[in-house]
Amino acid sequence: MPQKKKIAFITGVTGQDGSYLAEFLLNKNYHVYGLLRRKSKPDLGNAAHLLHHIDLAYGDLSDQSCLNMYISKIKPDEIYNLGAQSHVHESWHQPLATADQTGMGALRIFEAVRNLHPKAKVYQASTSELYGETTITPQDENTSIHPANPYAAAKALAHFDAQIYRRSFGLFISTGILFNHESPRRSPDFVTRKVTLAAATIKLGLKKNIPLGQGGDPIINKDGKLELGSLDAKRDWGFAGDYVKAMWMMLQHDTPDDFVVATGKVHTVKDLARTAFKQVGLNWKDHVVINPKWVRPTETGPLVGDASKIKKTLGWQAETSFEQLISMMVKHDLELLKQQK
Repeated sequence: MPQKKKIAFITGVTGQDGSYLAEFLLNKNYHVYGLLRRKSKPDLGNAAHLLHHIDLAYGDLSDQSCLNMYISKIKPDEIYNLGAQSHVHESWHQPLATADQTGMGALRIFEAVRNLHPKAKVYQASTSELYGETTITPQDENTSIHPANPYAAAKALAHFDAQIYRRSFGLFISTGILFNHESPRRSPDFVTRKVTLAAATIKLGLKKNIPLGQGGDPIINKDGKLELGSLDAKRDWGFAGDYVKAMWMMLQHDTPDDFVVATGKVHTVKDLARTAFKQVGLNWKDHVVINPKWVRPTETGPLVGDASKIKKTLGWQAETSFEQLISMMVKHDLELLKQQK
C-alpha cells in the first residue's frame, strides 16, 4: 500500500523562499498548497512554473476566517509561514501594514492551529534583523533581541508569540532565525539583486528598459551608475536554496526549537559590489556612487550567525559560498537581460 503523501501549506509561496521550498517539498513527494493573494491581474511570481504542481489557496494573512477555513479544510501536516512584508526599507514607509502582515499574520496562523488543528507542525520564519544594533558577534539563539526597524519589530512579535504558543499550548512551532539569504529569484528591491542586475546591465551597455527597484527607481541612474547606501554594512549572506532545506529539517525533528541558520561568514556591501562587478570584468569603483536616500535611519549589525546548534542537532550547514552565490546571480541576470534585449 503506497504511503500517504504529507500535506504542506506554505504562505508566501510566490516569493523567493516559498518557491524554493515548494520545489524541495515536491521532490520529497509532498502535496503542496500555497497561500496566494488574489489580484485583478494574476501574479504567481517565482512560483509560476509550479502552477500545475501545487494547489493554490487564495487568501491573506490579515484574514483570520480565511486562514481558519484553509487550515481546517486542508489539515496540513506541516505549515511554513513565509508570508510577510519583508523589505526593511519599505517597513519605514508602511509600518502598520508590516506589523499586520508580518507580526499579526503569524499570530493568526498560531491561533488557527491552536483552535482547529493542533497536530500540525509549524515553521515560523524569523530573521537576523531581530538582533538589531547588537554589539555581540556572532549571534546565536541566546543573543538578546533588539529590533532596529519596523520590520524587525513585527518579526519579534511573531518570534515571541511562537515561543509562547509552544510553551503554553504545547504546539509544535519551530523558528528559523535566518540570516540574509539570496538567489536569482530575489527581488531587485534587495541590495544583492540590485547589485547583480546593475553589474549585468552595465556590462551589456543597456541604458533603457532597466528593471525597476524599490519605489520605481531605476537599477542604474541617468549617469549609468549604481546608487547604494552604506558600503560598510556587514551581512552574513547565504543561498536561499540551502536555507529552505533547513526549514524542512526543523519540522522533521522530534521537538520544536529555535535555530539560527547562517554561513558564519561576514561580508560588506563593498565586498558584494566588488565581487559582482569582477564577475563581469569591471571595477566596481568606476560604476558605484553613494546616495543618502538608501542609507537606513538606523543601521543594524554587524550581523553574522553562529549556526553551531543546527549543525550539531540537525546536521545542516550551508553548502554554497558567497562567491558562488554572487556568481550564480550575475550569470542569471546576464542571461535574463540578453533575452529581454
